[in-house]
Order: sequence, then structure tokens, then C-alpha cells
Amino acid sequence: MDIILSNASGKPIYEQITDQVKEQIMAGTLSAGDALPSMRLLAKELRISVITTKRAYEELERDGFLENVPGKGCFVAPQNRELLREAQLRKVEEKLFQAVEEARKGAMPLEDLHEMLDILYKGEEL
Repeated sequence: MDIILSNASGKPIYEQITDQVKEQIMAGTLSAGDALPSMRLLAKELRISVITTKRAYEELERDGFLENVPGKGCFVAPQNRELLREAQLRKVEEKLFQAVEEARKGAMPLEDLHEMLDILYKGEEL
């Protein structure tokens, strides 16, 4: 499991961990039943507090991404792909709504917004 933390990020460390684990589950890098490192091991590898990893794991478990098996550890929970896709679509829709509102405030033509989205989606520079 690859997790990269950034001190420059505005997000708390536990949130960076939860976001990256969720991304890896949704991308299929982590599959149902895969074991995650213990909280202590992850904290040691990332050089952070065990309390931080505990909070991240608790959030992931609460959101249905992990299952904690007492005495055995944390495992990736079986996922409903449609629910994951729907959650991702809601996130994208929310961000696009914000972008549309900003474009309207600046009187940006819809064609310019379409062009900008095409460029960003393809990974090109503006």
C-alpha cells in the first residue's frame, strides 16, 4: 500500500491517508480481503503518530471501506462497485457545480468552459 503524505497539503494527515486508501480501493489496487498494515506499522513507516493512523482506520471502517477483525487486523471490505461509482459521481458533480458557478460569475461562455474541461481532462497545460 503506497501512501504519500504532504506537509504542504491543507488536509490533515489522517484525511490524506483515508483519501489515498479509498482511491486505491476504487481503482482496484486494493481488493476485498486484502490486509492492511497494522496501525503501528503504518505509523512507523509514515513516521507519524499511531493516534493518526487509528483515526484514519476508524474513518475508513465507519465509511465501509475496511473491516476490523479483532486479533487479526484490518482488511479491505467487500465493495459495491455501483455505490462507489455513485459516490465518486457525486463528488465530481459537486466540484463541477462550483466551477460552473465561478464561470457564471465571470461571465465565461459555456464553450470556453467546455474547452477548459477538455484540456484539463486530457492532462494538457492551460
